[in-house]
Amino acid sequence: VSLSVAPGEAVGLLGPSGCGKSTLARVAALLHRPDAGALHLDGTPVRHWRHRAPRALRTAFGVVFQQPRLAADPRLTLADLVAEPLRATGRRDEAAGRVAELAAGVGLTADLLTRRPHEVSDGQLQRACLARALVLRPRWLVCDEMTAMLDASTTAALVRVVENYRAGTGAGLLAVGHDRVLLDRWCDRTVDWASLTSPAEH
Repeated sequence: VSLSVAPGEAVGLLGPSGCGKSTLARVAALLHRPDAGALHLDGTPVRHWRHRAPRALRTAFGVVFQQPRLAADPRLTLADLVAEPLRATGRRDEAAGRVAELAAGVGLTADLLTRRPHEVSDGQLQRACLARALVLRPRWLVCDEMTAMLDASTTAALVRVVENYRAGTGAGLLAVGHDRVLLDRWCDRTVDWASLTSPAEH
């Protein structure tokens, strides 16, 4: 399997459920160590994953998963959920300002920010998870079936948030999904999973 994403590029990865594209996305975001092969970031081989990776690498990625309820701590309010990466990296003093800024961007009201995951809809929770992914101003976004469980209007809203973020920062994007129409509209190019087993790099 060979896949490349240039700085600032948006690449869609298309494939059916269970093919391995989500695992590849987790490897790309330093969340899963591959059994074989190598990952290069900015031309440098990555040697450590998860908490063993240097902070500068870990914070370079923002990740949004398909199922927000599995990705969110049920004990936290949405405001605390969004601020969690700031607190984890010793930047607690930035939390209030960044949470307010991102909440406005993703469409979360002040009332929703006081609620916990079980008190909001999937779409509202996914908005919070996207805000959390953006809170450290990552250089790369990995969206793994981010919109699969959402209605059309919420999907459009979240895609627009990602597009605006990328336009303002030049961040790269790896968007994993099974909807070619959405990926083709959202990304600079779409790669079919089946083609990744060929020797050529994509």
